[in-house]
Order: sequence, then structure tokens, then C-alpha cells
Amino acid sequence: MKDKHGLLSAPVSQVMTKMAVPMGYGLLAVLGFSLVDTYFVSLLGTQALAAISFTFPVTFFVSALAMGLGTGLSACLARLLGQGQHQDAARLTSDGLLLALTTVLIVAAIGINSIQPLFRLLGASDTLMVYIQDYMFYWYVAIPFLVIPMVGNAAIRATGDTKTPSRVMIIAGFMNGLLDPLLIFGLGPFPELDVKGAAIASGLSWLITFAVAIYLLRYREQLLLLTRPNLANMLKNWRKIAAIGMPASLTNMLSPVNNAFVMWQLAAFSTTAVAAYGAGTRMEAILLIGMIAVSSMLSPFIAQNSSANNPQRCLTAIKLAIRYALISQLVIYLFIALTAPYIAALFSDDVAVIGHLSLYLYIIPASFAMQGIMMAVASSLNGFNRPMSALTLSVLRSLLIISLSSIGGHYYGEKGIFFGIASANVLVGLLALYYAQRLQLELRHELQLGVVPTADT
Repeated sequence: MKDKHGLLSAPVSQVMTKMAVPMGYGLLAVLGFSLVDTYFVSLLGTQALAAISFTFPVTFFVSALAMGLGTGLSACLARLLGQGQHQDAARLTSDGLLLALTTVLIVAAIGINSIQPLFRLLGASDTLMVYIQDYMFYWYVAIPFLVIPMVGNAAIRATGDTKTPSRVMIIAGFMNGLLDPLLIFGLGPFPELDVKGAAIASGLSWLITFAVAIYLLRYREQLLLLTRPNLANMLKNWRKIAAIGMPASLTNMLSPVNNAFVMWQLAAFSTTAVAAYGAGTRMEAILLIGMIAVSSMLSPFIAQNSSANNPQRCLTAIKLAIRYALISQLVIYLFIALTAPYIAALFSDDVAVIGHLSLYLYIIPASFAMQGIMMAVASSLNGFNRPMSALTLSVLRSLLIISLSSIGGHYYGEKGIFFGIASANVLVGLLALYYAQRLQLELRHELQLGVVPTADT
């Protein structure tokens, strides 16, 4: 079982490509159909689109929690696999999934009972609350089918296999895109459910990923045990996962907090600005798809190689990831800058929404190269069991976004808000480069000593 997918021995660039490309295709499918989701909802009108835009910070908040738990499980699991301890790895995976299930059930219960007060706090009007209530109730009911496979797929990726989870994500994304128009507009024998149809379509597609992830972990990877866990050992594994997973979750959660704050600022200007920002944040994930894929594989790659005492491979991976962030995001921005109005017109026929979204696309993606560097460095730090260092980068980015967008909004309106966000990305990207330089110096030093640094200092 050791080095089944070549993480410890195959050429680094080859392994990174082999892991990142399938991951990118899977993420692209899911995020692409999320944009399809947004498109079909936009056909219901600006009010419906604005309502869904209000839900995005909350839905991303829950997804961020799942991604954090997945990061913690993946990093801990990769170290055990790098050391050849498969039985311990199976127990860790089983306990990790139980932790995810317990967490998501608590979150769903709280969420269902806080829809009205939470979204009114975010600034949703009475008209928008009708749409939000319909959408979020069904979304909360379905989230166990989202969270469990997200964590389970992270465990599968820790083994070095990104192809299988990606194929499942592609199938689920296709199903979501197919069900959306049927359930939203009531085509054929299906009932017309409006925005709640989008939530139900998502839930049905997640059910596919849930079933497949459980099957693969149990029967192919043999990483899912059905025996009763020992309470003491289970709590020990929960602490190990949480040591990385909670800072990673907090890191991920800062993004929806930032989005909610920006949404609150834009709500003071107009509903069309909110609708445009909601569409823009969903597009952001598409534009950063390559970096999300590279970052997702960096943590298990570095965790396995650091535990196997391969510092040179860790060093090479970090350099390649930073280089990719710079080149890919600059090329993408050139395309976006030339086509922004045409892209914006795909999401709305409202002239005001098109104007706001075009402005978003001209300004914020210009900073994605530096944001990509931050993502790569943070993922590397998690792989070295330095979650607090990774969290520091994200906290600083959040504080910068809040402060700079507030200043920009006060003096220059929505344009100032967008420039504030872009400036925050650039500044924290420069700090990430400093972190990377320090880490590379440590790796070169430890390479001479034959030891890899693996903890926060």
C-alpha cells in the first residue's frame, strides 16, 4: 500500500500534474454547474438572484467547515500513509468521518432555526426573505450529503488518488445542472419549485457523491472501519484532526465572513450591486480553479514527503506551485479584462447588474495571482503541520479586506470596495512570499541535517 500513487518517488512535477489536473476538472464541473445554478435562478428575476447572493456567504461558511475538516484529516492521514501505518490510517479516517457527521448535524439544526434572524441581520428585505427561506431550509436538510463526501474525498486524495473523486464530482455536477431547470421551472412531469428547486437539485446530486465516497473508502481503499471505536482513541484522533482542521476551517470561514461584510456594504448602495457581487464571487472560484486544485494536493503531498523525510521534494513542490500561481492567473486576467462586459451579460439582462459585475471583473481578478500564492503557501504550511501560520495569513487578509474595502467604499463607493479587496490580496500575497522564502531556507538547512521541520515554531 505504501506509495501506491507515487507521491514519494515519482518526479514531483509529474505527481503534481497527475493529482492537480483531475482535481481541477472535478472542481470545474461542480463550480461550473454552480454558475449554471446562478444562471437559472437569474431567469426568475433580479430579486431571486439577489436572494441567492445573500445565501452564498452562509452556504460557503458551512462548506468551509467541511473543507477544513477534510484538510485536517487529509494531512494527518497522509503522514500515517507516508509512514506505512495503514491500520492506524483506517481508524483515523473512520473517526474523522464520525467527527464530520456530528459537526454537520449540529450546524444544520442551528441553521434551520436561525434563517430569519441571520439573514435579516445581513440586510435582506422582506421580499428577499421569502426566497431565502425556501432555499436555505432544503439546503440545510441536504448538507450531510455534502459534508461527508467532501471529507471522505479528502481522505481519498491523501492516498494520492485525485482521479476518482474528480470523476464523482463531474457526475454530480452534471446531475445538478440537469435537475436545476427541471425543478426550478417545472419542466415536464416535475413541479415548479422556483428557488427551492435549486436547493433540492443540489441535494440530490450530493447524494451521489455520498454513496460513492462511502463505497470507495470501505471497499477499495479499506480506510473505513465499521467496528465500534474506542472512545479514548477516537477523542485522540479528533484532537489530531482538529489541530489542523479547526485552523483550516477558520481560514476557510473567513472568506464567507469577508463576503458577508462586503455584501452588507454593497446593500447600502443597491440590490443590483449585491446581485452582481454574488455572481462575481461564484465566478471567482472558477477563475481560481487551477490554484484550488494545486493547493488541494499540496497539503497531502508535503505531509507524506515530510513524514518520509524527503525535504527536497517538498521544496520543489512549493516552488512549482508559486510559479504556477503567477503565470496562470496573469494569463487568466488578460482574458477576463478583454471580455468582462460579455461575461457579465451572461448573468443578467439588467444594465445596472452588468455594469456592477463588469467593474468587479476589471478590478478584483487582477489580484488573483497574489491570492493564489497565498493559497499555495497556506496549504504547504498545513502539510508541515503549521496550521497557525496558515491561519495567520488568512486572518490578516480578512482584516485587510474589511478595513481597506470600508475605506474605499466610504470615499469611492462600490469601485472603492472592489479596489480595497484587490489591495488586500496583493498585500497578503507579498507576505506569503516572505513565508515561502523562510520555509525554503529552513528546508535547505534541514536538508543538510536530514530532518524536515514539521511543527509551528
